Amino acid sequence: MKLFYQPDIMKGAYFLTEEESKHCIKVLRHTAGDRLDVVDGTGTKFKVRITEAHPKKTCFDVIAHQRKEELPYYIHIGIAPTKQIERTEWFLEKAIEIGVDEISFFFGRHSERKNINLERMQKKAISAMKQSLKYQLPIIKLYQDLPSLISHIPENQKKYIGFVDFDNPLQLKDAAQTKENSIVLIGPEGDFNEEELELAMNKGFKKVSLGSSRLRTETAGLVACHTLNLINN
Repeated sequence: MKLFYQPDIMKGAYFLTEEESKHCIKVLRHTAGDRLDVVDGTGTKFKVRITEAHPKKTCFDVIAHQRKEELPYYIHIGIAPTKQIERTEWFLEKAIEIGVDEISFFFGRHSERKNINLERMQKKAISAMKQSLKYQLPIIKLYQDLPSLISHIPENQKKYIGFVDFDNPLQLKDAAQTKENSIVLIGPEGDFNEEELELAMNKGFKKVSLGSSRLRTETAGLVACHTLNLINN
């Protein structure tokens, strides 16, 4: 099965964008009358029939739709972009494949990278959603620092912060509960500084370990994401 993406289909946009149309017609060789699966990124998949096969704007009619059942938990990863952006993109793609509802990027005091192309990240997210046959596109946000991110976290999210602290034996797998909305913060290569850690702790974050090994930032983010999925499945 191949998925196509049209975020405004519920608003009557019964066509594929130029990029999607080109792939549909030029690469996959679809023609009028063919049926496609289109997702809107909010949890609904539509079965459609092509009415006009054009590489710049492929039009279709909706035959049926299916709404994905909402999960009783919410996974939010807050992570500092890595110096090598390819590693952050790898994390984004793999986290979406495994299952994540929201990814918030932020720049920590020890971050070596001070910028990120959010539009490119959105495109990577859409591609990963389609490739892994998911109907839901995760929310992707960017904050300039940790305090900004923390100030926007809803009260109903359980708060965890991954921190390299060998005196803290509490594992995320033991701290997190099933069917809860949660966020895990992952710091940059240089980890969080003491001021950031203190701020997080004062705002209700609980320090957790992701295992006995020292993990790269992108690996830690993926381990956190996978752990929360395992707890809930």
